[in-house]
Amino acid sequence: MQGTEPLFVSVEPVLTSLQPRTSLGSGMLGVPHRPSSPGGAGRGRCLAVGRVQWRESIRRAAGRGTHGAGEAPSIAMDLMSALSLGELALSFSRVPLFPVFDLSYFIVSIIYLKYEPGAVELSRRHPVASWLCAMLHCFGSYILADLLLGEPIIDYFSNSSSILLASGVWYLIFFCPLDLFYKCVCFLPVKLIFVAMKEVVRVRKIAVGIHHAHHHYHHGWFIMIATGWVKGSGVALLSNLEQLLRGVWKPETNEILHMSFPTKASLYGAVLFTLQQTRWLPVSKASLIFVFTMFMVSCKVFLTATHSHSSPFDVLEGYICPVLFGAAWGGDHHHDNHGAPHGMGLGTQHSGLPAKAKEELGEGSRKKKTKKAD
Repeated sequence: MQGTEPLFVSVEPVLTSLQPRTSLGSGMLGVPHRPSSPGGAGRGRCLAVGRVQWRESIRRAAGRGTHGAGEAPSIAMDLMSALSLGELALSFSRVPLFPVFDLSYFIVSIIYLKYEPGAVELSRRHPVASWLCAMLHCFGSYILADLLLGEPIIDYFSNSSSILLASGVWYLIFFCPLDLFYKCVCFLPVKLIFVAMKEVVRVRKIAVGIHHAHHHYHHGWFIMIATGWVKGSGVALLSNLEQLLRGVWKPETNEILHMSFPTKASLYGAVLFTLQQTRWLPVSKASLIFVFTMFMVSCKVFLTATHSHSSPFDVLEGYICPVLFGAAWGGDHHHDNHGAPHGMGLGTQHSGLPAKAKEELGEGSRKKKTKKAD
């Protein structure tokens, strides 16, 4: 296109010099003027108009040659701006959660309730208690956050649409004929989709909880962190209360003592969103929501697909925690399904194994499968 511009520019004076100078009704290029004959004046005007149109087409071609060089970069810049992280994150943060994402959240939460020992028998003998446990699994984070902020803990139950949707999911999972609904949603590819969508809801709840706490306590960093934490992992933090509703009391399964990956991630995410809310982290909220959601979705989908109960933070904690809190930290990993840490306390762990009864080991393995569900 760069070599085309001089060619079109140089044609114009040549065309002008070749025009006959005798009259406006001249013939074509290089043809001398003939005396007008019947209809000759009209023919001359048509030829003149044709020359003008030809010149205009040449000028338009020259204009395209001049601006064509910058047309491709302009399209590329428009494409890059349309695909920028900021626009994508902003669009992602505006995606509504109800009903699709909330439905996935309810499905995964109640599936994990059904994994609990005795949950199916409880639903047959005491359906009201089973329904309350399901509502606690679905809305426990809202209840605990309202309790921390001094708001009515039953306030969220005024959202009738969400309650009816969660109740319908509970009924289908526990009482659907032949367990068809449960088998469909537990099919691994389908379940991975629901797990990913649940993490989208979790991150959004953390961000909304911190924004809500910041509205009440502008400088209450710890309040904001606590509110965001319980918004993201309130179900796990209320696990002992949920066990009481099922007639089980196991204080040794306290989530504070043995944090699962979602609980730890919710705590770290609450810290990040608090820093962003107080302007100490120079990123937009939409970008932070997008990046942290991608991290949570990737980790949780991988852990679910591989049936692993470890945590991506284990490696980092293995180096930092012994330095900050002493080497005794390495001996508290029995809940992560990995046994003793690498290179630390191996003799102690293996010497203690024969002392355990087989029933305790069986119960511990069941806890590993059910307690890390959130």
